[in-house]
Amino acid sequence: MSAPPAGVIRWGREAARAGHWRGEDEVALLTPLPDSPLPSAEFLQRCLQTLAERGYRRVLTSALSPLEQAGFLAAGFGVEQRLRLLAIDLRRPLAPVPPGYPLRRPPRGRPRAVLAVDAEAFDPFWRLDAAGLREALRATPAARFRVAVGAGGAVAGYAICGRAGRRGFVQRLAVAPSARRAGTGRRLLLDGLHWLKRRGAERAVVNTQIGNQAALSLYLQAGFEEEPAGLSVLSAGLR
Repeated sequence: MSAPPAGVIRWGREAARAGHWRGEDEVALLTPLPDSPLPSAEFLQRCLQTLAERGYRRVLTSALSPLEQAGFLAAGFGVEQRLRLLAIDLRRPLAPVPPGYPLRRPPRGRPRAVLAVDAEAFDPFWRLDAAGLREALRATPAARFRVAVGAGGAVAGYAICGRAGRRGFVQRLAVAPSARRAGTGRRLLLDGLHWLKRRGAERAVVNTQIGNQAALSLYLQAGFEEEPAGLSVLSAGLR
């Protein structure tokens, strides 16, 4: 079965982006749009009906805050995964970008090397496919995508940061095992944070899996602080 088409589902002022979840054609990814109202249970029931008509059998959400979760839970979704949420005030001084591997724009139309690093950095549930990478890039109105170029031109790591108004998001950060403990993750992270600050973002957030102590340490050292309320990925079955 080929993947159903991605697109935006709208009902009045409410809207959410729908696509398929990271290589699983029968599992949908549903993501509220950042500039839309909080999704209501009624709207989400319409989304579930639409996704079932498109041939999906299960729906997963993007990482949602407790406030964003309310409509989903009322519509019958349950908690699939819990995440830590961290935030940084970009109005304060940032640490400088440390030296290291050159940072470049990725080659157009050639995501394979980036996805290979992603697969090494994340467990199967969180890994991106090509469609997921495109979704991460268009999740916000503006985005910065940079790769760290290692020995022989190999991709040593990559980062995607996005901006929506005065809000910033660290959408994705991955480092190849061979490039870890060399400051590559910190270099990519601070490059993205400085870009967000130059573009007028006042606050940036990032989430990480509970138990990923290496990522947590990286973000805390860069100036992030853990928020009291974390995030959750929710799921629902479709008949």
